[in-house]
Amino acid sequence: MGKVVMYSSVSVDGFIADDNDQPGPLFDWLLSGDVPLDESGTLKVSRTSYDYTRPYWDQIGATIAGRHVFDMTDGWDGQPPGGVDHVVVVTHRPPPEGWDAKTSFHFVDGVEAAVAKARELAGDRVVEVAAGDVGGQALAAGLVDEVRMDVVPVVFGSGKRFFGSVDAQHLLADPDVVIQGERVLHLRYRVTS
Repeated sequence: MGKVVMYSSVSVDGFIADDNDQPGPLFDWLLSGDVPLDESGTLKVSRTSYDYTRPYWDQIGATIAGRHVFDMTDGWDGQPPGGVDHVVVVTHRPPPEGWDAKTSFHFVDGVEAAVAKARELAGDRVVEVAAGDVGGQALAAGLVDEVRMDVVPVVFGSGKRFFGSVDAQHLLADPDVVIQGERVLHLRYRVTS
């Protein structure tokens, strides 16, 4: 069974979006390089970021996101982002009216059910959990094996926190990966408790 990874780009002060749900410059590193990250040609990163990010993306079998992110992206127009096979949406509401149930999107109630469904769908591949409230809930429930963050040199001051509303201490191992890209620092931590 694949590991569960909490992931996002994040400001130096720990935010994944500002108070208006805007990521500001958090994804600029995905657009400012000269190496295409995917077939779209839109995402272009430095060679260093490509060598770190592309192999990780290729391992992802399912992504877990909250309903808020799903709604903000208009369900990614029915196409899972980044070439991921499946998206599991944590929600207490039914899918949007007219939503095609045959798509690669799965709607579940609660983070534990989301991780179980994503693991089933991903098999031995990685289950990625979006940072924020859903990621924080998965961490608090002991369901996250690893935390990955792409730290961008910007300070938001307030906004949507990387770990959501986690209110207890969680110990991470020393970072086992620290890679400096252009305008981004890629970090990876194992969760120890």
